[in-house]
Amino acid sequence: MVTSEAVPYSKSGGLADVIGSLSPALKRKGLDVRILMPMYSFIDRKGFKESSRFSVEMLGGETEVSTVSKKTNGVEYIGIQHPYFTERSGIYGDTSFEPYPDNAERFTLMAKCVPAYIKATGWPVDIIHCHDWTAGLVPFYAKKEKIRAKTIFTIHNLAYQGDFSRYDAVLSGDRFPEEAFTGKPGHERLNMMHSALIDADAITTVSPTYAKEITTPEFGCGMDGILRSRQSMLYGIINGLDTAEWNASKDKFFPEHYTYRDLSGKRALKARIQEEHGLEVNPDIPLFAMISRIADQKGYAELLGGREPALEEMLKKRVQMIVVGTGDKHYEDRLRELAGTHDNLSISIAFSNKVAHETEGAADFFLMPSRYEPCGLNQMYSLLYGTLPVAHRTGGLADTIIDLTENPEKGTGFLFPDLSLDSIIDGFDRALEFFKDKGRMEKAIRNAMRSDFSWDRSASDYIGLYSTLIR
Repeated sequence: MVTSEAVPYSKSGGLADVIGSLSPALKRKGLDVRILMPMYSFIDRKGFKESSRFSVEMLGGETEVSTVSKKTNGVEYIGIQHPYFTERSGIYGDTSFEPYPDNAERFTLMAKCVPAYIKATGWPVDIIHCHDWTAGLVPFYAKKEKIRAKTIFTIHNLAYQGDFSRYDAVLSGDRFPEEAFTGKPGHERLNMMHSALIDADAITTVSPTYAKEITTPEFGCGMDGILRSRQSMLYGIINGLDTAEWNASKDKFFPEHYTYRDLSGKRALKARIQEEHGLEVNPDIPLFAMISRIADQKGYAELLGGREPALEEMLKKRVQMIVVGTGDKHYEDRLRELAGTHDNLSISIAFSNKVAHETEGAADFFLMPSRYEPCGLNQMYSLLYGTLPVAHRTGGLADTIIDLTENPEKGTGFLFPDLSLDSIIDGFDRALEFFKDKGRMEKAIRNAMRSDFSWDRSASDYIGLYSTLIR
């Protein structure tokens, strides 16, 4: 695994969680898994031991690199030690809003360390699994250095591509093929993700539907052409969840535990959360929740904008809504205005794991009008907690939610086809009508809670792909 971040040692987002969960799942299935990552200054060195030394060529000559290693959860973490990483306070920048100006050189170095490490240690690796743009140049260097291993590149978020000036490419000391560049003649830019999409032996992304969507101009972020040309080697594999953390029967953030066999704890949790959020304590009023960044991508433009905001239409009905999250100030302000005029809306402009877990468990429905969702996590959390998603049919949402209107026997939620007002309200109204039938509602909750989102399932899918490549 080649990554710029991995729990428990470094994290800025969901990528780190994927690496830290998928790798042990592969290990449990008998694979020898190592994670190659930068050794940032904030990582506790306790237990790490030096494992290799080598040099890589950058502009101006060779630069010395060493690695340290430590086993965690059965997986060997290999930390790259170089001033580009060890003398920085952050992963991509000192803050999330200010990337380091030399990130192109930093992650070019990381990519070059992969074949250098393999040669220095003699490890007979079969698969080099590269994650997101920071590892985008690894397939190119693996081929250049004649490493026999097959390379897989996983797109976690196509919108972030590692796009840099052509001058930054010069600093690597290498001559890249023209296909590694994007842009008009005379204005070409090095694009690390584009390089990976050309050179990797296989490409994966985090859901089957998103794998199809990104081959279209609407979702392709300018990469749809190259993705269409490589469609035969493009796979969608759903991420798993940490089912130790997200488990309604033993969640550490609330005492009202429950299972699909006994839902009494869910009903008690709903009553407590209604009271704590200043809502009428009434089991017969459907409770909706939204827990997300308050941003356009999560559907807030459609919920709060236009002459007929969808959220206002929803709040006119006999329903309750809890919104948890932070984000764009103008949406936060609009939510505060609505909460001031609608006593059935509670907002929490903050993020707390405790509030997220409690709300996820207490709600009857979880609203996800996301514009796009490569995989999505909240709908999977919701399903495991018996909270039925009401969501846009896109990406991982389409792959993990079974629409109850289309499949009443096995359904687990409600999907709407687009983000028009009529479409969102239709999905919402179908959920309200469904809620009236307590028997059907409990059956759907039990269906949802029996969903399998374990990392073992995802690991099996990856192993199938690995085996195909190395036959």
